[in-house]
Amino acid sequence: MVEAKTGVFYQQQYGGTACRQGQIEGFLVPLFAGDALPELRTLFEDHFRGAGTWNHTWTADEHAKLRTTIEGVTYWACDGHTEEPHTLKLDDSRIREADEAWIPVQTPDGPGILLWYNSD
Repeated sequence: MVEAKTGVFYQQQYGGTACRQGQIEGFLVPLFAGDALPELRTLFEDHFRGAGTWNHTWTADEHAKLRTTIEGVTYWACDGHTEEPHTLKLDDSRIREADEAWIPVQTPDGPGILLWYNSD
């Protein structure tokens, strides 16, 4: 999801068994995650045991793993003439918001949230 003033709001349950509810105004962009989705699921479902990461203080290793995994997601951006693949970037300034199925990212089209099906 790319954050934008569209008048369209999307809601997502996230955070594993914490069952948090998030809402974002913007537009949906389908992505190719490749190996990133299984890696994200392993991080949040196994390492964090599916309980969410609300108020979690990320260790340097956890933060680096999340950043590297997010960079494995391909985002196709179009300038109106050509489409080009880009990698997503973890929005480090919003790392405290990061949770299972709700990761703040930077896209070529602006700030966004990376969403996927919650394990819960």
